[in-house]
Amino acid sequence: MTNFKIVTTPTVAKLRAKRRPAVRVQTGGVATEGSSPPVMPSAWSKLLLAASRDRTGQHNPRGRNQRSGTGFPASGFLAIAMLAFGLFAQGCSAGDTRVQTMNGFDVSNSTVPLNEIHRGGPPRDGIPALTDPEFIAADAAHGLRDDDRVLGVARNGVAKAYPLGIMNYHEVVNDYFGAEPIAVTYCPLCFTGIAFQAAQPDGSRRTFGVSGLLYNSDVLLYDRQTDSLWSQIGANAISGPQRGDTLTMIPLANTTWGAWRDEHPDTLVLSRNTAYSRNYDRDPYAAYAEDDALMFPVRFRMQAMHPKTPVLGVRIGDHARAYPLAEFPETGRHRVEDTLGGEAIKLEIDADAQTGRVFDSRGEELPSMIAFWFAWFAFHPETERYTGEPPADRIQGDT
Repeated sequence: MTNFKIVTTPTVAKLRAKRRPAVRVQTGGVATEGSSPPVMPSAWSKLLLAASRDRTGQHNPRGRNQRSGTGFPASGFLAIAMLAFGLFAQGCSAGDTRVQTMNGFDVSNSTVPLNEIHRGGPPRDGIPALTDPEFIAADAAHGLRDDDRVLGVARNGVAKAYPLGIMNYHEVVNDYFGAEPIAVTYCPLCFTGIAFQAAQPDGSRRTFGVSGLLYNSDVLLYDRQTDSLWSQIGANAISGPQRGDTLTMIPLANTTWGAWRDEHPDTLVLSRNTAYSRNYDRDPYAAYAEDDALMFPVRFRMQAMHPKTPVLGVRIGDHARAYPLAEFPETGRHRVEDTLGGEAIKLEIDADAQTGRVFDSRGEELPSMIAFWFAWFAFHPETERYTGEPPADRIQGDT
């Protein structure tokens, strides 16, 4: 039997802790461009390389502290990192576009300003994506607790769970659901799990890796076929031969293991037997998830809520809306019937699992995402924000 102890972030308890009324504003807030909160550095390679190795000499994601590896607490690392960013910023010009390659990627035709693309610390593939990894049965996932978070995908008669304790260290899984190639991605900085169809127009498979670069504090993926850079939340290619192309999102649940297993008892689970030396029992993002500071700049920021308040984000055409999970009752399952972009939608919120799903008028699930508020707003500055109207109804039969 497999010993499968996972400690993930944020836990349901931590998500609920963000319901603090002192940091939530129901109305107001001004959208500003380039007015991010305190951030940590975007180009700090030497510092991160020194701080990101564990006792085995392996890089930890983004170089953030694990107590077994760095030798100093997370708070000390944050202070040093912020100091490094200040020194770096003094030597950079916001309009400097002389550098046309970053981490080995040609960004000369980038659709976003180069000074808004930031090096996250690890080099290209320093955070190794997984391709066709091993899965185990649900009853073999010993140690995976009910409140540990997973990304769940059910498609083509197959259900799979991807524990965040593993995704923290890999961020991309190139997978198959039946004969259909699917890329499951996760950005720990934004708390965004997003799955994409990965078949190219000619029917071949597109596979993704982690570039080591960020835009709006969100991971930039790259495809191994053309070296184009892709924005995860934006779901589009920002540079390279595929520039301007888009990815098709599919429904994915960012939920708890207990909730996913109850809904999909036959689910498979991503195994920790990944062939990489990583300590999946340790969470390098715990301190970050609780702090209101960001690690990297974002273009747009609204001071309306704690920046890491989890929201359910949905977009239909040019219309976007964020549903803060803190706006719903703290327990039970609830339904909201709403309209967005002239279309009727129905939300089902599971307050216990701190997650939600969105359906159209035909009952078909729509792609949506659980994200930190700052991340959703950075990519959707025109977003509407749900503040309790229309009110949520408790789902019948829920206790």
